[in-house]
Amino acid sequence: MAITGHVAVNPNEIPYGSKLYITSANNHFVYGYAIAADTGTGLLADIVDIDLFYDTYAESVLNGRGIVNIYVLE
Repeated sequence: MAITGHVAVNPNEIPYGSKLYITSANNHFVYGYAIAADTGTGLLADIVDIDLFYDTYAESVLNGRGIVNIYVLE
C-alpha cells in the first residue's frame, strides 16, 4: 500500500527498507525522510528514479516531476 513517507525505487539501485532523505539541490523542495518501500515497471530503467507518495492527488500535481537529491541514510 502506498503511503506518505514511503517511496518507490529501483531496488537494484536503492534497496527496499533503505532510510532516505530527499530534497532539491537548492532546498526549495523538501520531501524529507522516507523509506524505500515499493517499485514499479517505470522505475526499472537505467537511471536512478524515485516516485514520491503524497496524501492527496493535489499535492502530487503541485510537486510534479523534478530532479532531487536522494541521501541514503541507512
